[in-house]
Amino acid sequence: MKRKLSYIGIGLFLILAFAFSAYKLMNARDYQLFGSITSRVETQEKVVALTFDDGPTDNTGAILSLLDDYQVKATFFLIGQDIEQHPEEAKKIVVAGHQIGNHTYSHQRMVLKSPSFIKNEIEKTDALIANMGDQEIPVVRPPYGKKLIGFPYYLNKHQRKTITWNLEPDTFFTKAADKINYVKENIQPGSIILMHPMYDQTDNELQAIEGILQSLTDEGYTFVTVDELLKYSE
Repeated sequence: MKRKLSYIGIGLFLILAFAFSAYKLMNARDYQLFGSITSRVETQEKVVALTFDDGPTDNTGAILSLLDDYQVKATFFLIGQDIEQHPEEAKKIVVAGHQIGNHTYSHQRMVLKSPSFIKNEIEKTDALIANMGDQEIPVVRPPYGKKLIGFPYYLNKHQRKTITWNLEPDTFFTKAADKINYVKENIQPGSIILMHPMYDQTDNELQAIEGILQSLTDEGYTFVTVDELLKYSE
């Protein structure tokens, strides 16, 4: 009986250890089992990448106008189904000269999904981005930053890059001033900043973006696209 209970205890321990490891792997910003993943570029140059997830939506014009005011190029990780719903807004991003990234078609967590599902999510969005006039092979960001085996395996097989982030002000704060201070206090050369302005109806996110643009510019930082930032690590 004692031996049986011991085996059960060991089994439970192994299950919990596996579950914990899978959870950590799923949420890791700078590690995956296959291929290239980047949360920040190691560089001494004061360059950063400002990235936006989701959309496009009717908020696109206001975001582009703000970036134009500061003469900044950003990277937009767009959702395929949102591109279908707002094709003209998507084209505005391309025309303005910003980088487009692939944020999958349906924005579902890329965890415990079949290879065919993952393939369709990425390739369907690739095609929509190409139809916008952007002929570059897009960098990819998994929804919510979550991935296990299938997603990075597919990207590695096709020599695609996974882009995450090392600064995420929206995750920790709601007020624009707090988001700005968080970025100012934690910024490093080569940082990738993640923000979510596409669905915001309060202008809070635009205020935060403007504050980040102004404060980092004042500190001597230059904003570049993800592709441009990656060149600093070559």
